[in-house]
Amino acid sequence: MGRPMSVVSRLTTGEATLRAGPVSLRLDRRATLIFIVLCLVVFAGVVLNVGYGPYPVPPPAVVRTVLGLGDDAGQAFVINTLRLPRALVAVAVGAALAVSGAILQGLTRNGLAAPDIVGVNAGASLAAVSLIVAVPSVSAAYLQPAALGGAFIVAALLYVLAWRRDSSPVRLVLVGIGLGAIAGAGTTFMITFGEVQQVSLALIWLTGSVYGRGWDELYSFLPWLLLFLPPALFLARRLNALNLGDDVAHVIGVPVRRTRALLLLTSVALAGTAVATAGTIGFVALMAPHIARRMVGTSHGSLIPVAAVTGAAIVVGADLVGRAVLPQVEIPAGIVTAILGAPFFIYLLYRSRNT
Repeated sequence: MGRPMSVVSRLTTGEATLRAGPVSLRLDRRATLIFIVLCLVVFAGVVLNVGYGPYPVPPPAVVRTVLGLGDDAGQAFVINTLRLPRALVAVAVGAALAVSGAILQGLTRNGLAAPDIVGVNAGASLAAVSLIVAVPSVSAAYLQPAALGGAFIVAALLYVLAWRRDSSPVRLVLVGIGLGAIAGAGTTFMITFGEVQQVSLALIWLTGSVYGRGWDELYSFLPWLLLFLPPALFLARRLNALNLGDDVAHVIGVPVRRTRALLLLTSVALAGTAVATAGTIGFVALMAPHIARRMVGTSHGSLIPVAAVTGAAIVVGADLVGRAVLPQVEIPAGIVTAILGAPFFIYLLYRSRNT
């Protein structure tokens, strides 16, 4: 017991302080400032996103219309009915994916871990596509629990097959890629034997896009986000302790197994429901935590909120770029994030090759 106590007694940084017993956290001003700046970036991205299109609307008019101060009924319809819910879905999905990735990376102490990399998103996609193809009249409200079930099945298999103390950092990624390939094959099978109309909907959904998302999709996703986002913030301090190792976490009073189970539940739930809402928007859960970690450090009390707004900014920006690059052809946000994220993942994999 002497060694863990000595580690805890020495662990004091500018971002967080851990003591024996309850874990205490102190956020610094830099993290708060970065969070506020990123919120402003997301706000600006939403305004630009809502204003861009065949019927362009200047940013001041967008703000006035959203606040109910505009007097143009046609403009209000375009903004409030067609574009605003789409932009808000992008914000919510990006935040959920980023928080899910931050938790999973902290939980596994593996910077390569992300729900889309380790197959969790593929499991959610298989369940959701199966429901779309098999039940043509399915409501969007049923996609969330279906995707959640598929994500949990893959997460359970991943835990059994790869999550070992003596495994290398890339073991979890390699096993996850294998599980993702199996789930992807199942998704292809469902598409191959489905009806044309349902298959078309499933293929559009699989590309990862917020196209056509309205208030119904947002309202069906928000309860899941509001249910699982608070536990992620509440358990951030315990996640800091788990990063020090199970022995140290025990010493400072953290229930390791229960905390790990709750964190895994939260991560998988956020990823699964985000996939059910907007399809497979890849690499956001991988990139956003790394970007946030560079800005605010490794303390999850700061990392998780900053990663959330970073992920929101990435998805909103990807949606805007996909619409603006080729005005006649809308590129799904998932393709834009894949173009950015694939080289980023290869870089991380190369950097950890000797781990």
